[in-house]
Amino acid sequence: MQTILVVDDDSSVLRLVRENLSETYEVVTTENPEQVLGLALKHKPAAILLDLMMPRYSGFELCQCLHTLSFTSRIPIFVVTGESAERYKTHCQSLGASAFVEKPVDFDELKEKLAQEIEAAKPERRAHVRVPLRVVISLTGKNSRGELFHSLTITENVSAGGFLCGCLEIIPVGTLVDVFLGIQDRLLAGRARVVRCESPRTPWQKYAFQFVEAPAEWMLRVDS
Repeated sequence: MQTILVVDDDSSVLRLVRENLSETYEVVTTENPEQVLGLALKHKPAAILLDLMMPRYSGFELCQCLHTLSFTSRIPIFVVTGESAERYKTHCQSLGASAFVEKPVDFDELKEKLAQEIEAAKPERRAHVRVPLRVVISLTGKNSRGELFHSLTITENVSAGGFLCGCLEIIPVGTLVDVFLGIQDRLLAGRARVVRCESPRTPWQKYAFQFVEAPAEWMLRVDS
C-alpha cells in the first residue's frame, strides 16, 4: 500500500482525510509543518497533501521547499485549501504543485487525481535508458493559464520513451503536448505527457516528458 503524507493544522481535516483515504493508502498525518521534511524522508510518500494557511510556515513556502530538494522534488504535491482556486492556483503550480483542491474536499475526485498523478510519476523509475542528445523539437499544447502555445526548444537527453528539455512556458504536470521534430517541414513524433518539472522559480523551466504511446518518428526505438 502506498503512503500519502497529509499536512494540515486542523486536526478535524486530518481525521476526515484519514477516514476517506485509509482504505486505499497508508495515511501519515502531521499538524506541524516543521515535521514535513523528516516525515517525507522517513516514509517516502507517493504524494503529499498540503494545506496553504498554517502557522509558522505557509503552504507556499513548504511547496517550494519540497519541490526544490532532490529527495522530495519528484513527489506530487496536492494543495488542499479553503482559499479560492482562481486566486492561488497558478502561483501554486509555479511553485511545483501538481494539483489544487478546494475545501470542502470531493474525495472521489481527489482519489481519481491522486491515482492519475501517482501513475504519471511511475515513468521516473526510468524504464528506458536516457542518452545525452541535443535534438531540435517544437512543442504544442496548453500552458497553466489554458492558453495554446507553440515552443521551439532543444532536448538535453532522450530515451526511447521520452525526453528532457527546457521551455519558457509553465506547463502543469500531467499536461499532454504534441511533439514535432525540426524547425521547418515539422515532422510529428507523437504526443507526450509532462511527468516532472525540474526548475520551478526560474524563467527557463525544465520538463521531463514521456510519450503516451510509441512515437512514430524518434531517434531511439523501443525494442519489439
